[in-house]
Amino acid sequence: MGERAVSGSVAAISPVQQMLASGTGALLTSIFVTPLDVVKIRLQAQQTPFHQALARQSSSWGGIIRTSKWKCFMYCNGLMDHVYVCQTGTSCTSWYKTPTHFSGTLDAFVKITRHEGFRSLWSGLPPTLVMAVPATVIYFTCYDQLRDYLRYGLGFQGSHIPLVAGGLARLGAVTVISPLELVRTKMQSRRLSYSELRVCIRSAVAQGGLLSLWRGWGPTVLRDVPFSALYWFNYELLKARLCEQSRMNQANFSISFTAGAVSGAIAAILTLPFDVVKTRRQIQLGEMDALGVASKTTTSTWHIMKSIWAEMGYRGLFAGFMPRVIKVAPACAVMISSYEFGKTFFQKVNLDRERLGS
Repeated sequence: MGERAVSGSVAAISPVQQMLASGTGALLTSIFVTPLDVVKIRLQAQQTPFHQALARQSSSWGGIIRTSKWKCFMYCNGLMDHVYVCQTGTSCTSWYKTPTHFSGTLDAFVKITRHEGFRSLWSGLPPTLVMAVPATVIYFTCYDQLRDYLRYGLGFQGSHIPLVAGGLARLGAVTVISPLELVRTKMQSRRLSYSELRVCIRSAVAQGGLLSLWRGWGPTVLRDVPFSALYWFNYELLKARLCEQSRMNQANFSISFTAGAVSGAIAAILTLPFDVVKTRRQIQLGEMDALGVASKTTTSTWHIMKSIWAEMGYRGLFAGFMPRVIKVAPACAVMISSYEFGKTFFQKVNLDRERLGS
């Protein structure tokens, strides 16, 4: 079942074309957003080098020994958050320990480009795309398929359709990708070969069962599913209203870009507490993998939230408010506008084929 047309003059597109459009959008989003995160990581590493921070902070938190908040750090390519592990000063990946001093964000962009080459702004990106692009393709394609099935297959109507379809699509994508992200973290933290990785995974499954491959799934779902539901709900409403105001049957690039940015910002703000919890849980799991230890007790999402509240109050649950909005809003805008542009392109191609065929 392909994309349904708003008007009869627009041809439907196939799931494969939806996948191509979302895959292209994912690559463009990564190219646009990754430099922002690379600069942020480099500035953070300059203030407190990741490997030096290991000796500065040691505390027990939530039943797990947390050797340092910088032992693992989050890397975002605009599509997914990934855990990067820095065990010692010598094993840290070279791109984020290069000894260049920056006075600010703009200075970092200039100096990285001048001294390390333009490509350095996308350092660390290729390994993350192995999972981020397929996850995005699954997510966007499933959303369109579910939305159309609920509307046209089952006959449901109403503004809640995008909310349900968005939540279910993200749930499926997270469930498929979660074990792969765990595998990537293990390979990066312990520098395992594929044969060693196979033994490591078998050992983990033997000790913790098959569900151990989905460690961290709960906090991820608790953030990503509500985010996606809210995002698509607001996006479809905003897009429809902007099209109505512009007297257009189908959204153009600027309408999709605007609706995507606003919807992404709203969803990011409303789900920020879950993002704080998810980030902390991911870092915990990354540190455990790096140390080669297992958690004796399962730290629930609600326990983590209560611990953050006890430590820092409600402000702790909304830490990083502006950075998250600044990161998420443009990423959502670029992704959805690229995706919609790709779908429009394939609709025109299919329409031309139909005309030539008739």
